[in-house]
Amino acid sequence: MRKWTALSISLLITGPLLIACSCLFIICSAMGCAFMDQNHEVPIEMAAYGSLSDEEKAYIPVSPKDAIVERITVNDDIRPYMDRGYTGDRVYAVTFRNTEAHSKDKLTVLVSLDKKTVVGKGFIDG
Repeated sequence: MRKWTALSISLLITGPLLIACSCLFIICSAMGCAFMDQNHEVPIEMAAYGSLSDEEKAYIPVSPKDAIVERITVNDDIRPYMDRGYTGDRVYAVTFRNTEAHSKDKLTVLVSLDKKTVVGKGFIDG
């Protein structure tokens, strides 16, 4: 018959407990990293705003997040405001509100469908 000592009983209890705690820590760490990687995209309005010069930014009297974002088809009216290298047929037009005071048209930034790359900008008749 085996004689149980305090040390063997203690190891019998704490061994599985340590394994369970270690597994729980690893699972929680992995889940935390997965949640941190989600949604680190810059809003399209802020990507557009970041492309503006200081002079252009001064035209915007309200928050850049108040901009109007529309997915539009590239046409002959907006093509002159776009980079020549852009070959897509659709873009996002980010139009900043209340910029007509500085021009008869609205300050608009054209962003590719990846929502990150600015492919043109200007005071576009809207």
